Amino acid sequence: MLIVPLGLAVGWYSRLGNLLNQFIEICRNTAPLALLPVFILLLGIGEMSKITMVIYSCAWPLLLNTVAAVKQVDPLLIKSARTMGATPQQLFRKVILPAAFPTIFVGIRLASASAMLVLVASEMVGAKAGLGYLIINSQYSFLIPQMYFGILGITVIGLALNAMLQGLERHLMRWKPQAAA
Repeated sequence: MLIVPLGLAVGWYSRLGNLLNQFIEICRNTAPLALLPVFILLLGIGEMSKITMVIYSCAWPLLLNTVAAVKQVDPLLIKSARTMGATPQQLFRKVILPAAFPTIFVGIRLASASAMLVLVASEMVGAKAGLGYLIINSQYSFLIPQMYFGILGITVIGLALNAMLQGLERHLMRWKPQAAA
């Protein structure tokens, strides 16, 4: 995906960040569900409009967390690496990325929650299949058990996705101490 590299570049290069800041703010403040009619008009009722909506909604939490992660790297770490003779590539690969990765992963988890929300909502409005369609169709048909089954299904999928991402985060960041539960 291009969002994380773009976030790394925007966070690291302040000129690029200043150039793109207004565009990013406009896009992130435009609600994805408000754009649903536009996506359906351009891409039709089907999978492509739903996929595009999900990508659009996921882009902003991931981009903003990545930018913030790079900007919040401890300046002392950067200064120390430069003092030890790190090249710009080594600095980025050995200092910036490891320090930013936990916050980037927060963005990934936020994006996954946003994806679930937008996917279900777009299925409720502009689809003929999916759990969102099942829920709304069951509501209109007074099939209450089916409606609750759809809601429960979404909850289970969301929990499973979050658990998978937490496991991946623990695996990729073994060096990071785990917070006490």
